[in-house]
Amino acid sequence: MKRVLITGGAGFLGSHLCERLLAVGCHVVCVDNLSTSKIENVKCFFTNPNFKFILHDIIEPLHVEVEQIYNLACPASPVHYQLDPIKTLKTCFLGVMNMLELAKKLNARILHASTSEIYGDPDVHPQPENYRGSVNPIGIRACYDEGKRSAETLCFDYHRRHDIDIKIIRVFNTYGPRMAAWDGRVVSNFIVQALGNNDITVYGTGSQTRSFCYVDDLIDGIIRMMNSRDGFTGPVNLGNPYEFTVLELANLVIGLTGSASKIAHKPLPQDDPAQRRPVIDLAKTELDWKPRIQLETGLKKTIEYFRGITA
Repeated sequence: MKRVLITGGAGFLGSHLCERLLAVGCHVVCVDNLSTSKIENVKCFFTNPNFKFILHDIIEPLHVEVEQIYNLACPASPVHYQLDPIKTLKTCFLGVMNMLELAKKLNARILHASTSEIYGDPDVHPQPENYRGSVNPIGIRACYDEGKRSAETLCFDYHRRHDIDIKIIRVFNTYGPRMAAWDGRVVSNFIVQALGNNDITVYGTGSQTRSFCYVDDLIDGIIRMMNSRDGFTGPVNLGNPYEFTVLELANLVIGLTGSASKIAHKPLPQDDPAQRRPVIDLAKTELDWKPRIQLETGLKKTIEYFRGITA
């Protein structure tokens, strides 16, 4: 089986990807600086002879012998990426450059996890891959939004200049077990608040929309993209095309948890997108992929996980 590197491997998505690849016999090298992730997410793999953990920040060069590189390393929630915006930009550019240099040296295939945030507060809805976005380059979210946009540019320039075998995915809102409890993401925030019978914080009117993809579906899409046909680079949207308002999500979480929480409205943060939903036609055609887990089913599994860690 293949030897793979997963940067950000101890994070929410990374740990699920480690688990899935180990299950099919891959040799997995997990790299993480643990700045926004937890070693507990991958400790259960330490006894697996096919798993190796390296504490490392990809802002610094790294050499490991692998055939495939999954680059997932970057703070992904507003709370984390705004904490040190310059470091976030370094991770998006210098970190990605280091991984592309490694791919070049090893003649390895590299999959880079980009984001729906490259579309900004979109003027086009839903968002197809050929939409170029509407991003505020000097706003408080720009370190992540523009960082991820520059990372895509870098990937394609390495592909054109050095014939690097790249795969680009754009990840839309994803949720599930191992999310950090207070990372600013709407699903984890609502669940933790509901389980504590605290007010559920809804920014603005709650009419802004999101689409929510369960983590198992997303991991399936990531692996399919890595192993897609030669010459197909993407970018490809990976997310759930079913759209919900934030207020609908809040009320659903209250119902599923049996919470006594009330809705508390607060001012909308700067540059918060009003609408977010992917067009996934390309993923259906090229990867034979679409999400299968319904929101209520995925939320029940996620709530069960948070009950376990907050009990």
